[in-house]
Amino acid sequence: MENKERYFKALIKNNGQLNELDLGESIQLDEDETREIIAQLLSEHRIKYEINRVCNYNII
Repeated sequence: MENKERYFKALIKNNGQLNELDLGESIQLDEDETREIIAQLLSEHRIKYEINRVCNYNII
């Protein structure tokens, strides 16, 4: 999934500056797609729920 990789790379660069939904919007993803990508990344253990400034997810 191309959008998942785009979101993951954006999350790395984001470094907690934007919340997870605003980050998705910044790369033209809607809220539902962003939540689906987050769920996939969590299940793959690539991210974890951990508050990182404004964002609620952090890279593992």
